Amino acid sequence: MLDMLNDLLWGKVLLVLLVGVGIGFTVASRFVQFRYFGEMFRILGSGQAFKRNQHGHLSSFQALVLSVAGRVGGGNIAGVAVAITLGGPGAVFWMWLVGLMGMATSFLECTLAQTYKEAEGDGTYRGGPAYYIVKGLGKQWRWLAAFYSVLLLITFGFAFTALQSYAVATSFGDAFGVPVLYSGIALAMLVGLIIFGGIKRIARISEYLVPFMAVGYIAVALLVIALNITEIPGVIALIVKSAFGLEPLVGGGIGAAIMMGLKRGLFSNEAGLGSAPNVAAVAYVPHPANQGIVQAFSVFIDTVIICSATAFLILLSGVYDPAAGAGVEGIALTQAALADHVGEWGRTFVSLALLLFAFSTILYNYYLGENSLNFFSRDNQNLFNAFRVAIVLLVCWGATTDLGTVFGFADVTMGLLAVVNLVALILLFKCGLRIMNDFDSQRRQGIKQPIFDANQHPDLDLDPKAWELEPEEAEALKQRLESAPAK
Repeated sequence: MLDMLNDLLWGKVLLVLLVGVGIGFTVASRFVQFRYFGEMFRILGSGQAFKRNQHGHLSSFQALVLSVAGRVGGGNIAGVAVAITLGGPGAVFWMWLVGLMGMATSFLECTLAQTYKEAEGDGTYRGGPAYYIVKGLGKQWRWLAAFYSVLLLITFGFAFTALQSYAVATSFGDAFGVPVLYSGIALAMLVGLIIFGGIKRIARISEYLVPFMAVGYIAVALLVIALNITEIPGVIALIVKSAFGLEPLVGGGIGAAIMMGLKRGLFSNEAGLGSAPNVAAVAYVPHPANQGIVQAFSVFIDTVIICSATAFLILLSGVYDPAAGAGVEGIALTQAALADHVGEWGRTFVSLALLLFAFSTILYNYYLGENSLNFFSRDNQNLFNAFRVAIVLLVCWGATTDLGTVFGFADVTMGLLAVVNLVALILLFKCGLRIMNDFDSQRRQGIKQPIFDANQHPDLDLDPKAWELEPEEAEALKQRLESAPAK
């Protein structure tokens, strides 16, 4: 039953929706992910990305690293290996394509999440697909928002949390011989210490952990690529030929390559899934498009950089034979590949990298689950504390359990999540373009940092408290409005 549902969702429905929304918004936005590629670095290089307002909201950079913490996880190490094992090297090409188109989709969903965010009483924000469905489409769509929140809780709050714990425990067992129960208990204790501190503590941990783990993993991958630089053209040719079925002995053919590239690409970068907008809405930014641009960059980091690093590690090794496949798969394949390049310490390095990746992803998954509960019941601390305890127990349980069925179930719920969110994005397509055009218009006027004036969009039913401007921004906006008639 799970296999049939997965084939329907991933082989037909999502293939159309993901490609349609990704290409559709890419064209309609005049290739926003490429037009503003340089802007991504400008925003992150400016003080604006690290700015918090008087309420201490998360900065744009904190929201970025928190979403990267979620995107960069087991999917980048184990997921890429699974995609290559089942779909052949060609799956990597389709992962790249999904990532590049997903940058536009991520811009759209995260810009909408920022636009429709709501201010909480404790000086934080909440937002995401459930919020832009209700506020953007109307209260008659609340049932769809509720359905999305339930799926988000089941998929990320529970299933993916257990899967990340399982990946860490089995990896440590393979590399160090540590019993999975001990790994599960240690990981559960660390997670508990952090999640009881709330979103701000999670963001502070991620702000330091994520850049460290990503840069370290990429550095090792670059070392391997440098040592095998003459073989890179051949590997790229193999990826492209396999993607179009021109290597008949590789993987499962073009169909398997497309499906595995699509499924594992979405699992890795989450563009269109609606998970990252829950985090994007938390940041303080002067304009919704700011966070849309930054979140598009996080998809690039995840898929084009880190997933490619894993793919090259595997395909450049002697462990994987394109014609015969590999005797191992998943995380063990990545470990064996790096060990083949640099010696046995490579196996240890992959395990440690996976620990950091999975740990940060568990924190991210917890926040998504909390956000889904918040949609149904605000300020219910007993409910949130019960959820935190459940997460700690789930991390311990997941480490000791064979999760094959859970993985199949999570694929189905993840597919349904994507369907709900992509349908909402299609219905809010014009609104996303409207916010982007407001940003574009100000940039054309020579304004380096556009400011969003919620008063100019009374028909959108925005939360005025969520868009209270800082004094200097309010003054800058006032001067612009006063000078506009003269221009």
